[in-house]
Amino acid sequence: MANETFPGVPDEDAALGKHPEPRGTLIIGACQAGVQLATSLRELGDTDPIVLVGEEPHAPYQRPPLSKAYLKGEATADTLTFRTHEWYADKGIELATRERIVKVTRDNSGGEAVSETGRAFPFARLALATGAAARKIPFDGSELEGVSYLRDANEAEILADQLRGARDVAVIGGGFIGLEVAAGARAAGKNVTVIEAAPRLVGRAVSETTSDFYLAAHRRRGTEVILNAQVVRITGRHDKVTGVELADGTVVPADVVLVGVGVIPRTELAEQLGLAVDNGIVVDSRALASDGLTVAAGDCANMPNPFVRDFGNGRLRLESVQNAVEQAKIAAATLLGQDAEYRTVPWFWSDQADIKLQIAGLSAGHDQLVLRGDPETEKFSVLYYRGGRILAADCINSPQDFMAVRSALTKGLDIPADAAADTSVLLKQLAAAPDSAPAP
Repeated sequence: MANETFPGVPDEDAALGKHPEPRGTLIIGACQAGVQLATSLRELGDTDPIVLVGEEPHAPYQRPPLSKAYLKGEATADTLTFRTHEWYADKGIELATRERIVKVTRDNSGGEAVSETGRAFPFARLALATGAAARKIPFDGSELEGVSYLRDANEAEILADQLRGARDVAVIGGGFIGLEVAAGARAAGKNVTVIEAAPRLVGRAVSETTSDFYLAAHRRRGTEVILNAQVVRITGRHDKVTGVELADGTVVPADVVLVGVGVIPRTELAEQLGLAVDNGIVVDSRALASDGLTVAAGDCANMPNPFVRDFGNGRLRLESVQNAVEQAKIAAATLLGQDAEYRTVPWFWSDQADIKLQIAGLSAGHDQLVLRGDPETEKFSVLYYRGGRILAADCINSPQDFMAVRSALTKGLDIPADAAADTSVLLKQLAAAPDSAPAP
C-alpha cells in the first residue's frame, strides 16, 4: 500500500528506511513560496523528483485570509488550499505533511534532511522556503488561556473559537495583522482595544498621513486605540485572561488578547548549513544562498531589490504573497541553471473591514509626499517621491491609482508630483505624458 509521504513507495519499505538515492529537489516549507517553487520547476521543464515538505497537517494553503475570512467562519484551511492532492500527484510532486525538518546536511552533490519523526529526505538540490514565525514577547501572563498569536491555520482556529464567545478583545500591536483582526472583531460587535507601543499605527510601513487616517478610521468604527503604550503584564484569573495592564496603570479588559508584534524569519536550518544569515537567509538576486548551492525564497529570504533606490544596502526581506511568488520563480530557474533575476515591483495589500489598502513600490528613503484625494472620504492615495521621481503609493479604496503607479514603476515611467494631486486627471494619463521619462 502506498503511503501519503512518498506516493507509490510501499509503507514497509519506508518503515525499513529505504529511500531514493539523492536526486531531484527537496523544498522545505509547504507555503506560498514552496508551492510556487515546485510549480515553476515543472513549468520550466524539470522532470526530476520534487518533494515538498511541511510541518502542518494541511495541504499548503493561503495565509492572508486567516486574519479575515477565516476568523469570520467564511473559510477553512481546506477551502484555502492552493492545489488538490490530485494536482500534486498529476505533477509528480510528493507532498509530505506533518514533517518538521530538524536537521539538514549537504555537500556539493546533494544531501539529506531529517524530520522530527526520523524520516530521511535525500536530495540533489535544496530549496528553503521556511517562512517566518510570530514574534513572541514573554509578557508576564502570556501563558493564560485566551492569549493568542496568528500565523497558521491552527492558531486561526483557536482564535476564531475564542472570539466567538468573547465580549472584550485586546490587540497588542497596531500593524496590519493586528488591525485586520481588530476590524473584524469590531464588525462582529466586540469591544476592541488596539494597544500600540509606537506613536502611530503601521508606522514602519506607511506615511504619517496614512497612519493618521487609520487611527481616525478605526476610532470612527468604535475601536479604541491607545498609542505610546507600554504593556506591563497580561492579567488573569483562574488561568484565564482578564485584561492587559499598561505602564500608566490602565488595565484594558479582555476575554481575548491577540499579540501581533511582527514576525521573525525562520533561519535555523540555514544556520545549520552555515549559510549567511542577516534578518533572513542572505541570497543574491538569483535567490542563491552563500554556499552557491542552496536557494531560498519567501518570508525567510533577504534579497537585493532593485526598487530600494539610494537607500540602505539595497537588500530587503519582504513579507508578502507577491514577493514569495516572484522569488520562488527566480529560485526555480536558478536550480535549473537558467538565468533569472528579481526585477518585479513589490506590492502589498491589507483589508480592514471595508477599507482596502494597496501599496505599490517601496517608500523607504522618500523626501516628498503628494496627497491625492481627501482622507475623510476614505478614498485617497499618498504618493511618495525621491528626488522628484515616483517611488511608491499607498492607495486607500483607490484601485485605479494603485494600478497606475504599479504600471509606471514597472515600465520605468514617472508620474509628475506637481500634477498628481489633481484627482480630475487619471494617474495613468500622467504616467503616459510626453514629459515622463524612464527612471535612471
